[in-house]
Amino acid sequence: MHALRPLLRKSLFNLFAATLACAALIAPRTASAEALLLIEADSGKVLQAENATIPWYPASVTKIMTAYVTLKAVKDRRLTLDTLLTVSPTAASQSPSKMGFRPGTQLTVDNALKMMMVKSANDMAVVLAEGVGGSIDGFSAMMNDTAKKLGMTQTSYVNPNGLPADGQITSARDLGILARSFLRDLPEYEYFVHIPAIRFGKRVTGNFNKLIGRYPGADGFKTGFICASGYNLVASATRNGRRLIAVVLGSSSGTARAVKAAQLLERGFSQDNLTWLRPSLGTVDNLVPVDASPPNLRDEMCGGHRKRPASDDDDALIAANGATSGSASATGGEAQVTFFTAGLQPPLMKASELMAQAPAAVEPVLVYTGPTRTGTALIAAVAADADQQTASKPRGKKSRVARKPDAADKPKDAGKDAKDTRTAAVKPGAKPAEGKNNDKSDAKNDAKTAAKPAAPKHAAAKHDAAAKPAEKPAASGDPKPAKPKAATKPAAKPANNS
Repeated sequence: MHALRPLLRKSLFNLFAATLACAALIAPRTASAEALLLIEADSGKVLQAENATIPWYPASVTKIMTAYVTLKAVKDRRLTLDTLLTVSPTAASQSPSKMGFRPGTQLTVDNALKMMMVKSANDMAVVLAEGVGGSIDGFSAMMNDTAKKLGMTQTSYVNPNGLPADGQITSARDLGILARSFLRDLPEYEYFVHIPAIRFGKRVTGNFNKLIGRYPGADGFKTGFICASGYNLVASATRNGRRLIAVVLGSSSGTARAVKAAQLLERGFSQDNLTWLRPSLGTVDNLVPVDASPPNLRDEMCGGHRKRPASDDDDALIAANGATSGSASATGGEAQVTFFTAGLQPPLMKASELMAQAPAAVEPVLVYTGPTRTGTALIAAVAADADQQTASKPRGKKSRVARKPDAADKPKDAGKDAKDTRTAAVKPGAKPAEGKNNDKSDAKNDAKTAAKPAAPKHAAAKHDAAAKPAEKPAASGDPKPAKPKAATKPAAKPANNS
């Protein structure tokens, strides 16, 4: 019997390989580039990797590093979560998605982090960068130094929010390393990566990561989108004490990336009892980087061939784009592979069906401007922010006209990055890689609220005088705060930065 075991194992392995080959032939070919990675959080063991070491534009997943550097500073006691930061003209001029606060508004590190991670607010990323590093350049240097220490050899940063820039590059491999480092080094601050929703005044914004509240065990991380990168997602989930991290770069829609991440995670959890059948892929740190330029998916993601503007809040399921980015493949060949590797146990529900469901009902986390408050003081602060939103609502025809551009902009690059499409269309001369980076998963929730940008929760007393400028949040990604007009123009043309 012992002599037959090697033969039996070899036969099973050949059967497994044959099944994978058949699945690959049956599954529809993907129409776009895509990078995938699935690893174990504790060991770093690679369970699946496709194009994982090809350079890629990170878009708003950049904010994972922004949060890491900020929280490391908190842990090292260089500042606290209660430290008050001030919105500078540079921060206020960032392209949407953003909170839209006026220069001079103050808020805590804690609230800025929550707004940045849930709403993917580009202005909050700059507020944190200036508060921790003194300036965008100073903070970017800190980000690059941290990336080097963590072994992220394919990553470079030039800004804290992921807005389009040629020098803003990473890879699925490096993002896997970063996510592992975040969980390992900052366990006490892990809640920042899985807040389901925030409430600011009267506005509620859900997390752009569609897995949270839908996929069993989902507990992090961050989405991103700009035309050049496609739809990106770093996601984590835990079952029976085992945590996996999935990275999806270059998907065709917000839903497609969530479906693909769910498929990767499901496959990883179900294969736990058959690990001996799969060849070892080593650890994420040992994946060999590819020396190449990142693919530019601008034409594919934001070209005129799309039936509607690209958006990080794209509700269209895989079928809408004909199995693009591998999202539909899970219902065909991939589902068969999952069935086999799960030990002949059928999956509970298809990933596409999970993502189509409404997220679990949750109480949004309150965020507000001003210093840390509790009890009745907190209630008063939230009410004050709500009053500011009401007071800053546009009045009359003139105001409505100013609002329309905002609402229209968001859908374009849906997701904080969605706004990239408009800018590209309006400014043909714009560099493809410089499109605005919008993680506009927020677009849906904020398309309406975008119409009320003047609602910035401003702590200043002069809200009436500033109300009009606030109505036209700066959409420009230019860091030059000196020209208020430039900031106002961008508001009408939100960047694709999420």
